[in-house]
Amino acid sequence: MKDIEQTCVDNVIMAAKHAYQNAYAPYSKFHVGAAALTAQGNIVSGCNVENASYGLTVCAERNCIGHGVVNGERDFKLIVIYTEQDKLTPPCGACRQVIAEFFQQSAPVLAVNHKNERQEWTVSQLLPDAFTPKDLLEQ
Repeated sequence: MKDIEQTCVDNVIMAAKHAYQNAYAPYSKFHVGAAALTAQGNIVSGCNVENASYGLTVCAERNCIGHGVVNGERDFKLIVIYTEQDKLTPPCGACRQVIAEFFQQSAPVLAVNHKNERQEWTVSQLLPDAFTPKDLLEQ
């Protein structure tokens, strides 16, 4: 995150905390908020939304990225995942694949909890050798 100002990182963390408050998790009680910084400098957010048909549940990270895409964003610089768990929460496998679609392999993925503990990975650390648009488009 060396090229992202700390104030900006703090704002993304605050947006993820705010999104956490809106999570719909009546079944698992596992609330998650996510926020991302776009290449244009905008912040988009999302929360997990569960469904009685469990397979239809959508994670916070994918809702966050989808929110950006709906607003015309296609390039993201940072994503924050916020929970109030003692153990820091990395993105699930499906979210890792979606993150790899829209973030550079060197982009930071930051997990933060209510104690302000943090763990940072790069996209490539979370999903080495990811299948990305470059694999389809022969770029």
